[in-house]
Amino acid sequence: MEQWVRHHPHVMVMQPVLEIFASDDFALWPVGEHDSSGYLVLNRKLTPAEVGTAVMRIADCNDFEPGEEHGPCLTDPLGTFLHGLLTVPDLFAADGFRSTGTTIGTVFVEPGCNGLETRRDWLDVLDGTGCAHFGHDPSSTAERVGDTVRLTHDAYGTNGSPVSELPADQVCRLVAEAQQDLQDLLCLAGAWAEQCLPVHATPVTADLARSLDLASSP
Repeated sequence: MEQWVRHHPHVMVMQPVLEIFASDDFALWPVGEHDSSGYLVLNRKLTPAEVGTAVMRIADCNDFEPGEEHGPCLTDPLGTFLHGLLTVPDLFAADGFRSTGTTIGTVFVEPGCNGLETRRDWLDVLDGTGCAHFGHDPSSTAERVGDTVRLTHDAYGTNGSPVSELPADQVCRLVAEAQQDLQDLLCLAGAWAEQCLPVHATPVTADLARSLDLASSP
């Protein structure tokens, strides 16, 4: 597979993104308008309606039939929708950290069929103990090569894929900033839950932290 390597010293941004779908019939709380499919960038700039979209999508990611050990499912629509989020031990939030260039259209790492908990794979890359794979279609990867991090947009692409290298210390800073974006989102979600889901605010906030793998974050 023929590839080319380009060094990008100052042109990448990293953002936590959540995969979203159309929710025209959702009426349990206000949500923002968005395309039928795509990504919602998670950070402290989200409006209350966008926070509602994020909570809706994370709850929907975990909206499946729990086992008997998770307790009886509530019968009201809100309780039914939140039941998976509030009871399932291993929560999931699609997608991950998306890495793009400051030049419009440049994408280094695209999360695909992945979960936000895989962002910790970046830490393995940075300390040199692992090569991270971020889902598929495309199959983006990151690996440590000396003092740089090599990013392949689609490692299994049939026509080759652009490969870029950035200084490891720059990637480390970007990962830390993206982690902070998630912490900021959780703060927004806590305040949002107090307003929009007062009865469930405390458990919803705690389980959002679990779904984002923030409960034990440094």
